[in-house]
Amino acid sequence: MRTKHFLFATAAMLSMGFLAACDDEETTTPVENPDQQPTEGVVVWPADTVVNLTNHYTVPEGTTLVIEEGVQIIASTDGVGANAVPVEFTVNGNLICQGTEEKPVLFSIDPSMRTEENQLKGMWGGIVATETCEEMLIDHTIIEYTGGGVTIGSPAATAGIYTADDDAYPQITTYNKDGRYVITNSVLRYGWSDGIYMMGGNGIIANNTFYANGFDGAEAVNVKAGCKVDVAQNVMFSPNTNGLKLSSSGQSEVRGQALVQAYNNTIINAGWRRDGEKGGCIYVEKNVLANVFNNLIVNCKFRAMTPSYTIPNNPEEGYDSNSVIDYNYYASGSQRSDIVFEDESGVAFAWEGYNYQHEDYNQGVVDAHSVIATDTDSKDPLFVNFDIDAVPLTSYAFDEAWDFHVQSGSPVLSGAYSGSDAAMMPYFQSSGLVINGQTYKSPAVEARYGAFGE
Repeated sequence: MRTKHFLFATAAMLSMGFLAACDDEETTTPVENPDQQPTEGVVVWPADTVVNLTNHYTVPEGTTLVIEEGVQIIASTDGVGANAVPVEFTVNGNLICQGTEEKPVLFSIDPSMRTEENQLKGMWGGIVATETCEEMLIDHTIIEYTGGGVTIGSPAATAGIYTADDDAYPQITTYNKDGRYVITNSVLRYGWSDGIYMMGGNGIIANNTFYANGFDGAEAVNVKAGCKVDVAQNVMFSPNTNGLKLSSSGQSEVRGQALVQAYNNTIINAGWRRDGEKGGCIYVEKNVLANVFNNLIVNCKFRAMTPSYTIPNNPEEGYDSNSVIDYNYYASGSQRSDIVFEDESGVAFAWEGYNYQHEDYNQGVVDAHSVIATDTDSKDPLFVNFDIDAVPLTSYAFDEAWDFHVQSGSPVLSGAYSGSDAAMMPYFQSSGLVINGQTYKSPAVEARYGAFGE
């Protein structure tokens, strides 16, 4: 009950101007519109306010929290209690983050702590949408500096979502297999763990930018059983392991097979900071039904992998033989990685990894029609502003000036999948997902490789 009372009290303080606005010399303008005042079941955090979280925060079941444009949610890096449990933003009800391009919503830490040294240290928990969260919209929102360790006392451990002293917080977690989740137009960066970890729900993950996800493992997008999701038109730069990890791990009579359409994404510099031969751009396993196509893979460590493809359709071993992992474009620059695991694959160049005799490359099936760079042909996609020969393979420093649209005449503008097979269509392109009374639809499949055309 304490958490629920705190939510309504905080909203009231926001509306009355007790929390500081973005300008330290001003206070929040009181909200005069009655529709914006806290009412039963709805709480609004008004535009351009700052909310400081020094404790775990919970949106109660049956309550919808609406966060307007320009709101900054600042999590304490001191943690909670004597054990300094990382601050967690728990969503038992519904969460609507409605930022704009000019004024995104920000989940972060104190500005003085936003240093390069802290980028992958996991300074707070993250957003956890629990079993009772029915709807969540993350639109034009920046989430950063997450990934604190789940410990005894962490709400997610108490709820049985994560294991204390074993797991770390992703930036966004979803758990309700019947939930509806839309994550779009957002930036997920500087996380010790995964960007998005879906353990349940119907989802659209589209038009986002991911970078610097994962310290010694983790992916940009990680999907498990109980999910049905479209992942499209995202840019994923330098995830520690993969841009996409797609698995039906945890499949049961309660949590059904994971269903994923992943298309028109651009994945760059994936896998180089991870040891072993597990990661490198796309990893498909454990009976997930995944169609992965029209993706642009640039300077990644390995090609798409499908472990144990000799035992298909086995939830413990293989992947669904109806999956299509093909019509992808693998480009390579000329630079050599400054981290080479000689006692493992010894791969030092992207083109070398694409042509490595990996045990998890399903030759002749996966990527049978894909474009794959060799040592003599890099397949340069001709980005408008990104030199594939210049950026170090292990770098996760993102330059906002980069432009991943392609130039006229780029080879990625032709040769991609352009069919109309019903099995390849996005799950939520026609019907969409209804969040807070509005219908959101997945992007249509574009007959090109990557997130952007010209």
